[in-house]
Amino acid sequence: MKEEKNATSEYIKAIIQERGLKQNAVAYKAGYSKQMFNYMLNNHRGIKDIDVLRIADALGVTPNELFGITTPEQK
Repeated sequence: MKEEKNATSEYIKAIIQERGLKQNAVAYKAGYSKQMFNYMLNNHRGIKDIDVLRIADALGVTPNELFGITTPEQK
């Protein structure tokens, strides 16, 4: 069965790519193994509230940015 795309994981991947980062480095900084982080980004494991906070901190963005929400000053 094909997994449906998750908007949050797509935003996370886009931020990682825009910043020229490696997923492994972000995973490590957020406190995940590369396999667990990969599972989250590929929708094999759900992204929980605490995950959003940890990933946002590792990327240096707000949690809202991981949901694709920007404020007028960010545009």
